Amino acid sequence: MKSVQQEIDERTNLTNTNKFELLLFRLGGDDKGEHSELYGINVFKIREIVAMPPVTAVAGAQPNMLGVVNLRGQIIPVMDLPAIVGVKPKTGLNIMLVTEFARTTQAFAVESVDEIVRLDWSQVLTAEGSNATGMVTSIARLDGDTHGTRLAQVLDVETILRRMVPSEGKDVDTANISPLGLKPGTFILAADDSTVARNLIEQGLQAMHAAFVMTKSGKEAWDRLNAIAESCKAEGVDVTERVALVLTDLEMPEMDGFTLTRKIKQDPRFAKIPVVIHSSLSGKTNEDHVKGVGADAYVAKFVAEDLAGTIKRVLASKAA
Repeated sequence: MKSVQQEIDERTNLTNTNKFELLLFRLGGDDKGEHSELYGINVFKIREIVAMPPVTAVAGAQPNMLGVVNLRGQIIPVMDLPAIVGVKPKTGLNIMLVTEFARTTQAFAVESVDEIVRLDWSQVLTAEGSNATGMVTSIARLDGDTHGTRLAQVLDVETILRRMVPSEGKDVDTANISPLGLKPGTFILAADDSTVARNLIEQGLQAMHAAFVMTKSGKEAWDRLNAIAESCKAEGVDVTERVALVLTDLEMPEMDGFTLTRKIKQDPRFAKIPVVIHSSLSGKTNEDHVKGVGADAYVAKFVAEDLAGTIKRVLASKAA
């Protein structure tokens, strides 16, 4: 039988293999609660799972905001996730998922929790172009690329939070951001699977007067980087004369940011390109893994001033 420490070590070492763990849960179905679908969230975002406690309603709260709970001395907002998604739980709101990401702590009420599954990011496909409304970033094929595989919708909790909490806003505060001063002809290659995150990143980079190319996954960024390298080879210039820096999220379908970073740093063509990881997965464990794969810096989502400062520091260090 594995010890608790062994399980923790295995889980944290998944970042070396393009794998991750997904917590599967159910929210409900149609008006009668039937046809309940599976949803998922990265285990690294889950702080704890508890039975649904009494919730104190807050006057003037947003629709679908249940209220707040006092959990071991911390006041945490609780959101009605089935109502947000547009389904009805058959047995009620029985479980509370306490999450930590993007520098915040919040809880989501769900109907039930199924299991934790270990997946390769190649089993996860982007949901863009499907009927998803922006709240789903990707679809996980739980049994692999087989006919009739179970499917789980991976929720974009960042988008949900920004929709639910007005203070999170839709725009970036760029008042204190100065131009980045990239070398003419160079640009930043960015990768993020969240529509909301890409919009915020674009606002931040535009405020820095930085040219950029935006991609939607680690695999797309890697393919784009290779295409750029081939173009540069034909022109007789080094790829660093085009790509000034790579900015990547961690959680992405097909290839995660850890794998993308490792591939960049292990390839002689790209090893000198600085990589900044920009993720809602905060915490010392993830920051340690960032260093382990060779990234030049880590910055938690999303404060544009912090992002700008980190990029400037990394580029200045490279120049020196």
